[in-house]
Amino acid sequence: MTTPGQTVGVSVFLDPIIDDLGLTRSLVSLLYMLGTLTGSLALPWIGRGIDRFGTRRAVVAIAVLFSLACGGMALVQGVVTLGLGFIAIRGLGQGALGLVSINAINLWFVQRRGLALSLSGIGFALGIGTFPLLIEWLIRQYGWRWAYALLGGLVAVTILPAGALVFRRQPELYGLQPDGRLGARTQQRPTEANVTLAQARRTSTFWLFALGNGVVAALGTGLLFHHYSIMATAGVDRTLAALVFLPYGLVAAGANLVSGLLLDRISPRFLLSVMVWMLCLALLLAVRVNSPQLLVLYGVLLGLMQGTNGILQAGVYSYYFGRAHLGSISGFAATLMVAATAVGPLLFSVGFERFGSYALVLTLASLLPFTMGLVALGLELRQR
Repeated sequence: MTTPGQTVGVSVFLDPIIDDLGLTRSLVSLLYMLGTLTGSLALPWIGRGIDRFGTRRAVVAIAVLFSLACGGMALVQGVVTLGLGFIAIRGLGQGALGLVSINAINLWFVQRRGLALSLSGIGFALGIGTFPLLIEWLIRQYGWRWAYALLGGLVAVTILPAGALVFRRQPELYGLQPDGRLGARTQQRPTEANVTLAQARRTSTFWLFALGNGVVAALGTGLLFHHYSIMATAGVDRTLAALVFLPYGLVAAGANLVSGLLLDRISPRFLLSVMVWMLCLALLLAVRVNSPQLLVLYGVLLGLMQGTNGILQAGVYSYYFGRAHLGSISGFAATLMVAATAVGPLLFSVGFERFGSYALVLTLASLLPFTMGLVALGLELRQR
C-alpha cells in the first residue's frame, strides 16, 4: 500500500500530470525532488515516535494521513499544490508507512528476521508488478485525478484496519519471545547489540549501507520516474513499456525471498555489492532496449536490484545495531534514503533536456554503483 507514494506508482501519473497542468518535465522533476526532500525531514521524529508510542498507534495515524494525501493529489491545480501533494505522498507513503511496517517485523524476529522480511517483501514486489498496470487502467477509465482518489480509498480499506488489528509492540511486553515458538524453545532472550543512533552514526558499517541504499534510491528512482520517457527514446511505446513491471515484480519477489534467506547466513556487504552492480547494468541497458527480450532482461535486472535492496533496507540496521533504538536508527537512515530519491529524477531530466538523450547521463551515473560495489567488497565491517 506504499505504492501510490512510491516512484513506481507516481511514474505512471507523470505524463498525464504534465499534460493536464501544462508543466515541463524538469519543473515536475524539481517539484518531486523538493517534495521528497521536505517529506523526508520528518522521518527521524517518526522513527522516535514509533519507539515511544508503538507500531499500532503509528500505523493507524500514518495510514489515515496517507489516504487523505492520495485524495489530495486528485485536487492539485498547479505548481504549489502539486509540490504540497508530493511532500505528503512521499513523506507518508514511501517514508513513514514503509518505516513503521518494517519496524514491526524487526521487533518480532531476530534469528529468523531475514526469512520474515523476505516473506513480507513479496507483497511489495508483487505490488510493483501489478500496481502500475492497475494505475494505467484506472487512468484510462477515470482520468488521473479519480485514479489517485481511488488509490486513497484502497489504502483506507486495507492497511488501516490491518495495521490496527495486527500491529503490536515488541513481544517481550506480552510475555513472549522474538521468533515465536523458536524463541520460546530457547528459553532465553537472543543476544543483540544495544546501539544508539549516535553510536551507529560513528561506524563505517552504518554509512556503507546508508550510502549504498542511497545510490540505489537516487538512480533507481530516476529510472522509474522517467521510465516511459526513457523507453520512448528507445522506440518502446507506452503500453509495451508498462509490461516491464511484470518481470520486475516477479523477479523482485524471488530476489527478496532469496536475499532474506541469505541475510541470515552471509555478510550483508556481499548482497550490497550484487545490488549495486545490478543497478549498474540496468543503467547501461535502459536506453538500449529495442526488443521484447531486452525489455524482459531490463525488468529482471530491476527486479534483482529491488528485491535485494528491500531486504537490506529493511533488515541490515537491526542486524548490526539491535532493536533497542531501531526506530531512531532506521528513521535517520530512511531520511537519507528518501532524500536520495529526490536527486535521480532531476539529474536525469536535466541530462535529457541538455543533451537530447538519456544515454550520456545514464552511462556516467553507472560509474557510481560500480565503485560502490568494489568498496563494499573491500571494507571490513563491525560484526553483529
